[in-house]
Formats: sequence, C-alpha cells, structure tokens
Amino acid sequence: MPVDPTKVTAIDMHVHAEVSCHDPEDPVMAQYFDAASAYFKADRKRPTIPETIAYYRQQNIAFCLFTVDCESGIGAKRISNYEVAELAANDSDIVIPFASIDPRKGKYGAREARDLIENYGVKGFKFHGIMQDCHPADRVAYPIYEVIAEYGLPAIFHTGHSGMGTGMRGGGGVRLKYGQPILVDDVAVDFPDMKIILAHPSWPWTDESLSMALHKENVFIDLSGWSPKYFPKQIIQYANSQLKHKMLFGSDWPLIRPEKWMEAAREAGFREEILPLLMKDNASRLLELS
Repeated sequence: MPVDPTKVTAIDMHVHAEVSCHDPEDPVMAQYFDAASAYFKADRKRPTIPETIAYYRQQNIAFCLFTVDCESGIGAKRISNYEVAELAANDSDIVIPFASIDPRKGKYGAREARDLIENYGVKGFKFHGIMQDCHPADRVAYPIYEVIAEYGLPAIFHTGHSGMGTGMRGGGGVRLKYGQPILVDDVAVDFPDMKIILAHPSWPWTDESLSMALHKENVFIDLSGWSPKYFPKQIIQYANSQLKHKMLFGSDWPLIRPEKWMEAAREAGFREEILPLLMKDNASRLLELS
C-alpha cells in the first residue's frame, strides 16, 4: 500500500542507499565514504537498505530512498535502481523509491527511467552534478529529463558544497562548480512539468536557491545535509514567510539522523505553524500522497 501521510509523523525527502544486499562495497566509492564520514563526524559503517527501512519504521517516518549513479563521473559501480525499487516495494507504506541515472547515459538512461517508472513504481529521481561530473543543464541529460517530465515526477538535484571528496587530494576530482543552484535554472525553464527539488541549503550559494524557488513554480528546496542549527538566517526567514510551501524536510541519512534533524529544527527559529508544513505537508502535496 502507498504511504498514508496521516499515519506517519514526517516525510524525509533525502535518504541514501549506500550498501547493496548483493554486491560488496565498491573500492572507489569507499574512499569518498571515508572522507564524508570524517567531514560529518559520522559512523563509517553504512547501513543496509533493510536496516534503513527498519530504522525509519521504528521512527514512524516515511522517506524517499535513492542511490547515486556516478559511474561515468568517478568510476564507481552503482547500486542498482532495481534493487532499491524492489526492496522498497516490500515496505511501500513507508518507503518511496527514487532512482538515480548517470546523465551521461543519455537515451539509454531514458530507457531505464521509463522502465523504472512504468514497471517498478519509481516515484522520482536524484541527480548529483558534482559526483556525476556533469553540468545539470548539459543536453546529454535531456532525454532522461524528458521522461521524468512526461510523468510529472520530481527530480532532486544536489546543490552547494559537498562532503563527498572533502579533504581528499584534489577534492577527489570532484568539481564544486556543478553544485551551483543557478545551473539548474535552465532545467526548470526547459522542463516546467518536472518538479525540481534543490537539495541542501546550497551554501555558499544559498540565495540562488531561494531566488529560484521564489521565481519558478516548479522549484522546491529540501533542507538536508545540515543540522538546522547551522542554517543561514535567510533560510529560516523565507521558510517562515514567502517559501513556507516550498521547503521540505530532508536528513541526508545515514550521515545525519532524521530525529536529530527534527529536534534541531524545533529550536532553529521556525514558527510553530510552519513545522507541520516543513516536516510533512509540503512533501505530501509534492509527492501527491494527499
């Protein structure tokens, strides 16, 4: 059965699947996990997908689950989108499957996107230009976007700084420029039927995300990847006012735990009446759960 928003306390828009049930951890990706764990001061051990589902069920939080396909960008073998979707299907009352397809897979990637939507119940997509080493508006990705837009599904785009590669030699080859939110603006214009979610507070380009969410009807912001106690002040200001229906709760599990994020959010300065929108109601509407 699909997620019933009335039966969960929150909807986490940003949860990573980083361990396959079938394949060992990729040695290339392991280097980035080492760096990210050090940056976030988080446990290096990555939970399996079943462990993640059990944790969120215990917390009574629904969540969007995805991996990141960066096979071309950094040469790391991805976790299969089909594995994510099949495991999510067993717990569809709490898990919302998203997929990630390397933009450079172009038309072949578009075939996979359509199959995942039509036959495996995938409800959205995740792109990470920094790790995929690809400008978000590179035309190579447009066949994939066309499929997403055709079905009116959301796509999450990483924005801002990245813990992936932080501290590694040469940043692990990761180019932060592809995390600049305004690079996604062309995508928002060219695909007005695709719901675009700018992930994270987008530092050091926070104001670009806020501007885009104000300007574009189809652009939203998920506030994952940072504890709310560290948010730039303008995030709180706009969440409490003009963007109260555009902001979404996201944790960035497993590097940030959802209950810790929610606890910090209650002390961050959000108005009391804004918290239900942020934690669940906005995501429920965006995902068409209600």
